[in-house]
Amino acid sequence: MSKPLKDAGTIQVLLMRLNEERLPEALRLKEKVDRGECLSEHEIKSLQAIIRDSGTASRLAKKYPEYQDLFNRVAALYADITNKAKENEQRVSGHLM
Repeated sequence: MSKPLKDAGTIQVLLMRLNEERLPEALRLKEKVDRGECLSEHEIKSLQAIIRDSGTASRLAKKYPEYQDLFNRVAALYADITNKAKENEQRVSGHLM
């Protein structure tokens, strides 16, 4: 499917941001929670902002199915980080799920 110029530019920016900023940070957070550590308040706020901002990527992935698998994988990575961080926080605070 041919992409309108605006969509193509938005996709390019989102992919560049994912590659240069978001994915390296997500992988760092994944390693941290996998070690059983809790996220800092700043890291939690960053994750919340990323999740809030994911609407544009979601809409584009639905519009251009060739990006759906990438979107799903990134969303699953963030869900895994979030779930593991919650488990770690509950463990540290003494509350079981």
